[in-house]
Amino acid sequence: MKVLQINVLFNRGSTGKIVFGIHELCLKYKIVSKAAHRYDTENEKSDDVLNVTSWFDCHVHNRLARILMLQGCFSTINTYLFLKKVKKFNPDIIHLHNIHSNYINLRLLFNFIKKNNIFTVWTLHDCWAFTGYCPHFTMIKCNKWQIECNHCPNRLKKNALSFDNSKLMYRLKKKWFTGVDNMTIVTPSMWLADLVSQSFLKDYPVKVINNGINLELFKPIETDLREKYNLVNKHVLLGVAFAWGKAKGLDVFIELSKRLEDDYKIILVGTTEKIDAALPENILSINRTSNQSELSEIYTAADLFVNPTREENFPTVNIEALACGTPVLTFNTGGSGEILDNTCGSIVDCDDIDALENEIRRICTHKPYSAQACLDRAKSFDMNDRFKEYIHLYENCSHSAERTV
Repeated sequence: MKVLQINVLFNRGSTGKIVFGIHELCLKYKIVSKAAHRYDTENEKSDDVLNVTSWFDCHVHNRLARILMLQGCFSTINTYLFLKKVKKFNPDIIHLHNIHSNYINLRLLFNFIKKNNIFTVWTLHDCWAFTGYCPHFTMIKCNKWQIECNHCPNRLKKNALSFDNSKLMYRLKKKWFTGVDNMTIVTPSMWLADLVSQSFLKDYPVKVINNGINLELFKPIETDLREKYNLVNKHVLLGVAFAWGKAKGLDVFIELSKRLEDDYKIILVGTTEKIDAALPENILSINRTSNQSELSEIYTAADLFVNPTREENFPTVNIEALACGTPVLTFNTGGSGEILDNTCGSIVDCDDIDALENEIRRICTHKPYSAQACLDRAKSFDMNDRFKEYIHLYENCSHSAERTV
């Protein structure tokens, strides 16, 4: 069996690490595996890794897409040359991940898949595949994607001077992405699976495979963080994100810092100097960690991980906190709450800051969730087990192909 994965990144970022993990497991199972990504960086050169395009072509594509609001409509020559390499490799299965960063011509890609009748697995890491533009639409409360996108409010919010081609993009995506004879959609959450069932992708079979993490890296680690920052007698509340803003609930933490007494301390990880300037003095900001072990130390030191995210699919930060023995409190958005059960955390309605505050006080005071219960729950999201689900899916596709022959 030969498998080709296509994603914007390889072994970098959340989706790139998923692709790398699946690739490594394929090799372990004697599956011939290659991965294709946007373009090379110095650390990614390998015989098993293909470039879809070049730095220059990708950036031209990005500029045209930003001005014309036509995504995945350019990079024609480079995509044609890339697909010649794919044809030579002759994969039994093409596994798509994030293909919406303007590095591949979507029409050519899907015409190639349809023409060659290649079994396809498509892991959706957000909602982009069935909208005109948007990877998420929860905050703007837009349901146009259920019928047909038009007059995109996200476009007006972010780039009012560009064209509004949301209706055209919606129609093009529907034309390109439907009609694949053998394609399975994978979603990390039940929440996203339900949305797919309401979209123009509804005729494809959908399988839920949760995101996983490396439990050898994320685990309880002794730390002197409380002593270092004079937090020994504090209730430590932790937030971790890598693009802080309203979508991740930055304003919620600022509001909590005004409401909670001095015996509570909020720590935010993944901030920037610009974010620091907007934070009150009683929030401890850590711009970045040097490695995942240091991040695990911070998770371990916290009493409660708080995730007031407003747009989410299946956040691995929740799992990372549990794997370090720390309970989780989250808004009920996307698949964030699916990670928890009643032994390891709590869920409140999105934007209900009063309920969030009450739960913080209850959990920090009564400590209803033990570290061991959190660790037990985290075992459900061992990345090795989750990646094996993809191997089983590939095998099922291969067996289906044999029966067809």
